[in-house]
Amino acid sequence: MKAAGVIGAGTMGAGIAFVLAAAGYRVELTDADLARTEAGVNRVRSLAAAALERRKLDPNAVETLLYHVHAVESLQSVSAGAELIVEAVPERLETKRAVLRAAERRSPALLGSNTSGISITELGADLRRPGRFLGLHFFNPVPAMPLVEVVIGRATTPESEALALEVVRAIGKEAVVVQDAPGFATSRLGVAVGLEAMRMVEQGVASPADIDRAMELGYGHPVGPLRLSDLVGLDVRLDIARNLTQAYGPRFEPPRILVEHVEQGYLGKKTGQGFYKWNSQGQAG
Repeated sequence: MKAAGVIGAGTMGAGIAFVLAAAGYRVELTDADLARTEAGVNRVRSLAAAALERRKLDPNAVETLLYHVHAVESLQSVSAGAELIVEAVPERLETKRAVLRAAERRSPALLGSNTSGISITELGADLRRPGRFLGLHFFNPVPAMPLVEVVIGRATTPESEALALEVVRAIGKEAVVVQDAPGFATSRLGVAVGLEAMRMVEQGVASPADIDRAMELGYGHPVGPLRLSDLVGLDVRLDIARNLTQAYGPRFEPPRILVEHVEQGYLGKKTGQGFYKWNSQGQAG
């Protein structure tokens, strides 16, 4: 059985662990402390229960999937024989760099970052084997979203690119390959729309629900930009916007309403309040 490590057991890390385990990988999941790691394993269990309820998985498949997911105490406990390690920690350059350096010391595996906006070349600058490193940008909710953005850094080798594409196929996703640039393709476009939608709310142009409905009905977006921002996490959106502002200038400057929401702890679905109010069933009102 192929082995993989996932570093970061939040919403994205748990989703990545779920799809890897569903594809037959033995997954070791870890976070900054054991409580967060166990919370991540519980998120995987919730995803499995939802898949069973929707008849996406049968009971035997759920049992096998959960058997394949293991909480480990720390990054240093991840198996040295892992063939793939995916970093899914918060969107901060130095935090990610520290995790990636530690992961590389632990295993010679293909190393992927789930960053949605930070330069892969910059993240990999301190690695001893930057050719084995690239971006594996998953989308939320990971089990449902078919896309993985494979981001090629300046040092990424063709062999690593080919292996990453093989992994994406193995977990039943589709890949787009992009060259390294801050925000890549998806975040750069998605954040631009999301920030403009926030400015429209700030200026009283329309309600969040009507702005979202306009994009869903008028442009065929499956989820409007404000609801999507709540799902991603407004703190995550803010971090990405700040990174893109450094790279591209004021057109990505985060609007005041986003900064204030984050300062007040209104982070979206995960806190029950963002541009929408979210109930305990995960539904927006």
